[in-house]
Amino acid sequence: MTDLDTRVHLLLRAGGHTVATAESLTGGRLAVHLTDVPGASETYRGGIVAYATEVKSSVLQVPAELIDEHGVVSAECAQAMATGARALTGASYAVSTTGVAGPAEQEGKAPGTVFVGISGPGLLRALELDLAGERRDIQEQTCVHALEALAAILVSEETPLG
Repeated sequence: MTDLDTRVHLLLRAGGHTVATAESLTGGRLAVHLTDVPGASETYRGGIVAYATEVKSSVLQVPAELIDEHGVVSAECAQAMATGARALTGASYAVSTTGVAGPAEQEGKAPGTVFVGISGPGLLRALELDLAGERRDIQEQTCVHALEALAAILVSEETPLG
């Protein structure tokens, strides 16, 4: 558990929100970050590890046409994965991860090419990352960037009192 994990949990709880995950590249690591925090059952709805393209399509409802046109290593796929996870779980927000952890390229994209998708109330975003390091480093950096992006969204929706 990190301070960032706790911060995201507290921001979700303060706003009365929940979160879900749809993970490819991170293989469940993002869910671990979100569930390591005491009280995580208040804010974490669940997650899907959709490593295979077929699972992205059949479980998360990522359209085959989108995959054919943009590939699974794309902003469009990350957004569709987050949208699918949110719909499946009923969470306020969903965060997805897709990309290339390495060592080999995928879809002509180099290791470290990563996309994080975030779906929320009136919100659909994708963050493109260009990360360096070994496979595990790329996966962990992706989790940190995903949590930081979610925290920034949650902070921006807060309204000052007074």
